[in-house]
Amino acid sequence: MSEEPTFEETLAELEEKVDALSRGDLPLDRALAVFEEGLTLFRRCRAILADSEQRVTKLIATAEGLSEEPFPVE
Repeated sequence: MSEEPTFEETLAELEEKVDALSRGDLPLDRALAVFEEGLTLFRRCRAILADSEQRVTKLIATAEGLSEEPFPVE
């Protein structure tokens, strides 16, 4: 079973894709493929950060004795 890459590993891979695109020397088809790979990595980074933010919010709320309540559905 393979582990998901860490945020740092994913970010480093994304930075490599950005650097490759920034050089401007890739053929168009390869540049589009690298761009798509970069979008996938960006989304993974964003998801990891969102999850981390939720965890921190819950930890702070727990530490301060607060409880989170869901918004009522209207």
